[in-house]
Amino acid sequence: MGFTEKQEALVKESWEVMKQNIPEFSLRFFTLIIEIAPAAKNLFSFLKDSNEVPKNNPRLKAHAVKVFKMTCESAIQLREKGEVVVADTTLKYLGSVHVQKGVIDPHFEVVKEALLRTVKEAIGEKWNEEMNGAWGEAYDQLAAAIKAEMKEELDQLNPSTTPLN
Repeated sequence: MGFTEKQEALVKESWEVMKQNIPEFSLRFFTLIIEIAPAAKNLFSFLKDSNEVPKNNPRLKAHAVKVFKMTCESAIQLREKGEVVVADTTLKYLGSVHVQKGVIDPHFEVVKEALLRTVKEAIGEKWNEEMNGAWGEAYDQLAAAIKAEMKEELDQLNPSTTPLN
């Protein structure tokens, strides 16, 4: 089916709302990640040594902005190009970092849940199943691209030995 024009419009519309208060929503996003999966805190260098999500942590805010922005921009690319388009170097870096940190599939689901809940809180009454589906699809496509890079990274780190026939 692909990412529809309507889905793209919904993601863009809600992103415009969230951009008005990135510090608040980035903090909420990471608070939700830690609430859903407390052990995830150890995956983030800027949260690792803290007992709570720091409210004025510039690295946390910068990271959350990147996640929101990349998800939104990849959603727009889904519509325009039919696939996630992120600079190869960025995707390779994301794949490498996620492998180094030990990120696994359930971690992506935690981030997705936190992202959807953050968007829902940010846009309030405008939230509906279509909006949920649009952000969910955008995130799933970006996560799939990162996972593909992670697999490539792992394959390079652990080349499989092919038996000779």
